[in-house]
Amino acid sequence: MLEAGDKVPMFKGIDQNGNVFDYRDHKQKKIIIFFFPKSMTPTCTTQACNLRDNYKELHKRGFTLIGISPDGSELQQKFIKTYKLPYTLISDSDAKIMNRFGVWGEKQLYGRKYEGVHRTTFVIEGRKIMHVFKRPRNKMHSEEIMAVIDNRS
Repeated sequence: MLEAGDKVPMFKGIDQNGNVFDYRDHKQKKIIIFFFPKSMTPTCTTQACNLRDNYKELHKRGFTLIGISPDGSELQQKFIKTYKLPYTLISDSDAKIMNRFGVWGEKQLYGRKYEGVHRTTFVIEGRKIMHVFKRPRNKMHSEEIMAVIDNRS
């Protein structure tokens, strides 16, 4: 998994509208990238809505918010419409982006092992990772992010 201080890998993905998102076009910006397992599920919805509710505060601090999951664009579009999410979601159904960030790997649930995305958030400035949340507190995730941003300013 990438760590604070690491350089952000270049990547491309398809957003919820079927458009190509190329990180090269955003590499000089402040970005929060959050990786999540599945749109329209309880825990992911809690996290997504917490970020939605604090989106303006994150934007005031100069950050763009991007979510990445293995879901297809159609499900992500439904997720955005259902919960009025104001930010971009990128489909990574082949896990190429998740592998580049090191967030795809073995997981375990109820004793069963499987491959999946580890819920992780990266706070990025320019091409450098400022902070990594390996186990975000979904109901308070925006507050965690803003505390890190505000303490670094």
